Amino acid sequence: MNKFTFLLTIASLLCFTNGVEAQKVEKLFNGKDLNGWNFIVEKNSKPASQVYSVRDSIIHIKGTLGYMYTKKKYSNCVLHVEWRWPVEATNSGIFVLIEDPKNPFPNGIECQLGAGNAGDLVLLGGSNLNEYKAPPEGRPDFPVLKKTNPSSEKPVGEWNHANIFVQDGVINVFINGIHQNAASSKVKSGYIGLQSEGRDIQFKNITVTDL
Repeated sequence: MNKFTFLLTIASLLCFTNGVEAQKVEKLFNGKDLNGWNFIVEKNSKPASQVYSVRDSIIHIKGTLGYMYTKKKYSNCVLHVEWRWPVEATNSGIFVLIEDPKNPFPNGIECQLGAGNAGDLVLLGGSNLNEYKAPPEGRPDFPVLKKTNPSSEKPVGEWNHANIFVQDGVINVFINGIHQNAASSKVKSGYIGLQSEGRDIQFKNITVTDL
């Protein structure tokens, strides 16, 4: 499949998942509490409730390194996540294909949300992507597959949205409607996670739609 055909296919899937297949949408956040999620806090240094909370139908994450992750694994799906920086644009991420939820980083793939780099794919905890080629000096601790287009992020205070397609281990990332990355993994399913890196970040409207 060439790039043009691929993008047309993704566009049709976006329309499809927003339309007649709405009954297949699963809400990962009910707007009231964080039932359905597990929590990691670096070195278990504080209660998870001090890092992850819900106010005004929004997930608030702040305090220390860690992540929250779903209690079940997902495979062929579209993950939709909306996020914003309430004070300053800093760093966070969305995790997919988590195999092993280790502390403080899982074995899985991060869709980077760090300011200016939203859409980069970061290989965490020994995970791998077929398209990643290590530099001659060796594999770094946090290998990165860079996004393909200029930043498509919105200013501080405005809501961004990510649509991450995962199908048979193939990952495609759209940030605010712009295709930013594509890669493939031997891993076909895994947990979904939202990262804490210390500074304020907010999330809402987190859904999974079957493909």
